[in-house]
Amino acid sequence: MRPLHLDGSPGALDALKHAIAAALDGGPAVLPFTDPALRDAMAPAEPAEPDTAVVIATSGSTGAPKGVLLSARALTASATATHARLGGPGHWLLATPAHYIGGLQVLVRSLLAGTEPAYLTGHGFRPDDFASAAARLTGSPRYTALVPTQLVRLLDDGGAGLAAAKTFDAIVVGAAATSAALRERAADAGVAIVPAYGMSETASGCVYDGFPLDGVRVDVSGERIRIAGDVLAHGYRRRPDLTAESFSGGWFTTSDRGVRHADGRLEVLGRADDMINTGGVKVSADAVERCLCAQPGVRDACVVGLPDPEWGEAVVALVVPSGEPGDLRAAVRAELGAAATPKRIEYGAELPLRGPGKIDRAAVKTRLASGLGD
Repeated sequence: MRPLHLDGSPGALDALKHAIAAALDGGPAVLPFTDPALRDAMAPAEPAEPDTAVVIATSGSTGAPKGVLLSARALTASATATHARLGGPGHWLLATPAHYIGGLQVLVRSLLAGTEPAYLTGHGFRPDDFASAAARLTGSPRYTALVPTQLVRLLDDGGAGLAAAKTFDAIVVGAAATSAALRERAADAGVAIVPAYGMSETASGCVYDGFPLDGVRVDVSGERIRIAGDVLAHGYRRRPDLTAESFSGGWFTTSDRGVRHADGRLEVLGRADDMINTGGVKVSADAVERCLCAQPGVRDACVVGLPDPEWGEAVVALVVPSGEPGDLRAAVRAELGAAATPKRIEYGAELPLRGPGKIDRAAVKTRLASGLGD
């Protein structure tokens, strides 16, 4: 296995791109990383599992290290299906970390398209830097992949960053849910976005705007979303137990709840573990978050359950305002009922994140348990 430390420089990204090209052609498996502890947890000195081209190492939602094993077939199937859905191979801007699957797939898509990607390097995400990186992208069609937080910053910018965003034929938005309000803002601003659902285990987004990519099958069993197709990983690094639990009969069982509509569209309802049992009533944290984010003056929100001596769990929210929110508790009560109404709402400047755009719910719980928004 070939570990590659990504330090944010163009040189490191070029080295990763060449290593991926070799891996897709049968060369050593690649382990991109930024955290040495996470690299070590993948035991890079030991041989990679058969048919592995890339290992995506994550800390997972529980904080326990997990390495997703992706074959060349899975990576290329995902990239090929993405180009087919977007309108053909194109020129990509890498704007998210390449040690995560969403960023790494930008490099794979560029390799298959035979085009040179542009890189947004450095630390943090600034609209002006995004505009500068986009200006280095030649040819068309033009694509990039962002997380919702980045898209919000471009829309809020209203300057060079937003102008650059408008030049892309498609911006794939993934890693976290794209709210209806954010979709509407992007459409009103003339930014062409494609909300995507997927994960490392599906070699990046595999459901675009609610519909599976070519070659991907989606099923909902007991509300749990299951996915099949060539895009699937073939297991977890040195975890046959976890592999057997999650991958069976050609299907990967996700941790997400969903529903298939009559037209075949998949609606993701949130994680299976986001249900809050308050006073004997099960409340979906995701549903409360959607309601809050749809209110004027709210930019983002995270809802969690905290231990409560009376209710068992209390529904509590951390809200990032974009203005002066109205009576948010009343809005939730009117739409979802009394049980779903947050017992307490705290406000903060931003939500803690783990990975690209994913809310760190454990950190939110710790923050709210202390009674502090910031």
